[in-house]
Amino acid sequence: MRIQVLGPLSAEVNGGSIVPTAGKPRQILALLALSPGRVIPVQTLMEEIWGTELPQSALTTLQTYILQLRRRLGTAMGPGVPGSAKDVLATRHGGYVLQIPPEAVDVHEYDGLVAGGQQAFEEGDDERAADLLRRALALWNGPALVDVRVGPILEIEVMRLEESRLVTVERRIDADLRLGRHVEVIAELAELIARHPQHEGLHSQAMVALYRSGRQATALDVYRRLRNRLIDELGVEPSPQLQRLHQAMLAVDPALDVVAGPRRVSTFDLYGSAAGGTSRYPAWSEAS
Repeated sequence: MRIQVLGPLSAEVNGGSIVPTAGKPRQILALLALSPGRVIPVQTLMEEIWGTELPQSALTTLQTYILQLRRRLGTAMGPGVPGSAKDVLATRHGGYVLQIPPEAVDVHEYDGLVAGGQQAFEEGDDERAADLLRRALALWNGPALVDVRVGPILEIEVMRLEESRLVTVERRIDADLRLGRHVEVIAELAELIARHPQHEGLHSQAMVALYRSGRQATALDVYRRLRNRLIDELGVEPSPQLQRLHQAMLAVDPALDVVAGPRRVSTFDLYGSAAGGTSRYPAWSEAS
C-alpha cells in the first residue's frame, strides 16, 4: 500500500485506488492514514465526521463507512493475498487502526528528510541541508489533503503539516542563502512574501537576498512596506531582529556578506540578541 496526503489524497494497493468518492469515508481514511499503526478511537473518528453534534445513528453509520473501506481494500488486494482487509483495517478495543508500516505514507518520508535536513543545517553542512530539504518539499503535490473535507481533527493535522511545510521552505532558503544562492531565491521569495504578507522571517530573507544581489534600495523597500503593513494592520513595529537587520543594511555592515555571516544561524536571527557580536545595532523605531 502507498498513501499520499501531501496534496490530494491518494491510496493505492497493487496499483488500484482504494480512495472512496464519498466525503465522510475519505475523511476516515485520511485520519487513519496520518497515524499508521496507531489506534484511532471511535469517538475521535465520529468527532471528525460530525463534530460535537452526533446523530443518534453515528456509531452504526461509522461502522458502515469502515465496511465500505474494507470492501474497497479487499477488492484491491485481490484473492490469494495473505491476510484480509480486516487485518489491514483492523478493529481494536474502542477504535480502528490501519495496520501498515509508517513508510507506506508519504508524511513518514517527508518527516525523515526534514529531520535530516535540519540536523545538517545545525551542523553547518549547507549543501546537504539544502538537498534534503528540497527533496522533502518535492514530495508535496499541493496543499495537504486538498480534496478532502476536513473536520475539527483533520483541520488541526492539515494546519500542522502546512506550517511544517512553510518552516521547511524557510530553512531551505536559509541554507541556499548561506551557499550564496541569493539571486536564485529572489523570485521565490517575492511570491512567498506576497502569500504571507506579515511573515517577518520570509521578509528578512528577501531583504538579504536582494541586498547581496546589489539591490539595496529594493531590500530597504521590502522593510518599509512590511513596517507600514504591521503598523496599519496590527499597530506594532517590526521585531528587534528585523529592525537591526534594516539598520545594518543602512550602515552597509560587512557581516551581511555571505562569507562573513555567522554559521548555524537563520537569516532572521542574523541580528538576533544571541547572535554574538552582530547584535551591536540597537532596536530602533522610525516613529520615535
